[in-house]
Amino acid sequence: MPNIPQKYVCGAIPPHILTRVAEHTSNEASGTARATLEHMRELATGRAASLLQRPTEVAATAVSTRKRRNVYTANHTLRLPGKLVLSEHKARGTDVEVNEAYDGSGSTYDFFASVFRRSSIDGRGMRLDSTVHYGESFENALWNGRQMVYGHADGRIFSRFTASVDVIAHELTHGVTQFAAALGYHGQTGALNEHLSDAFGIMVKQWLLGQTADKSDWLIGAEIFGPAVNGVAVRSMAAPGTAYDDPLLGKDPQPSHMHDYVETTEDNGGVHINSGILNHGFYRAAIALGGRTWEVLGRIWYVALTDRLRPEADFADFVQATVDIAGELYGMGGKVQRIVAEAWSDVGLFVLHVGCATQHIPIKKPRQRAAVVAARTLPSRRRPTR
Repeated sequence: MPNIPQKYVCGAIPPHILTRVAEHTSNEASGTARATLEHMRELATGRAASLLQRPTEVAATAVSTRKRRNVYTANHTLRLPGKLVLSEHKARGTDVEVNEAYDGSGSTYDFFASVFRRSSIDGRGMRLDSTVHYGESFENALWNGRQMVYGHADGRIFSRFTASVDVIAHELTHGVTQFAAALGYHGQTGALNEHLSDAFGIMVKQWLLGQTADKSDWLIGAEIFGPAVNGVAVRSMAAPGTAYDDPLLGKDPQPSHMHDYVETTEDNGGVHINSGILNHGFYRAAIALGGRTWEVLGRIWYVALTDRLRPEADFADFVQATVDIAGELYGMGGKVQRIVAEAWSDVGLFVLHVGCATQHIPIKKPRQRAAVVAARTLPSRRRPTR
């Protein structure tokens, strides 16, 4: 059984939200947020005792094409995986979170299998393990490098973490990235990691609902916030920076253009913040192409993830890869390649070359003071769009 190194812990609720709750809410909510942040740090550094309790299987030893899922309950302890309560083809119980975790992992498996012929997140049929009711004061959901883990929401600020299929797919896509590209989790590389999870997360939701790009809400985590929050979701790919504006949580800090790239030491260099730029580029390309996002754009993004990215890939690497792949798959200088390149330029990301067809692709000129990421130039601080 291979030992999969855990390089990072990805949580559905970003640290900037939890920090805000810790600093601006009542003692109970503040204490829970602080406890969650501390435990996330422990998980990331491998110091949490729960990491010593490993699932019975990490990865399949031989390629399997069968969907296999286990859902456990931690019964509010920090032991993983916990007590097995639901497995493949077994009768369901009445625990909503157990059933939602089971369904969400199954939908994600089905999407990757049906659309990309990928057998589970590792490509070899890895069993998808999930644990619900993790901890007494853990308000988050995450992929820990081996399995899904869901804490228990307070019902006021946060609702059930299992209720959002795009969040489940987002977290499981971190697993795909772990096996396929081994991307790091800091700065632009980490923001790219987060973007890929949002892109495939939204595609899973659209695929389940049978939605074309123009019919999607383009929201990540629309079911996550509770009644006390003034917000529609954790993130908006259509309009980064507008998902929430709330006295408890503050204002959504995501930028949608490289003009506003945020230089910060928090959140591993702003991985949950600057991913908004790539998210918006993906959204613009999807809307311009029309139709089902996963059929054309999803194929480009999947090839980039599984075949082109180095572990230290940055925005420039990814932008160039997607434009190149669009040309390879759908024609150099063709409509698809043109749309992908223009969508990136719309958010301040510009390619230096477009394969052998550079002269055929009119790349929009940068807006005044836009950062040309392909040249590896970044703003030194957050600057307003002019």
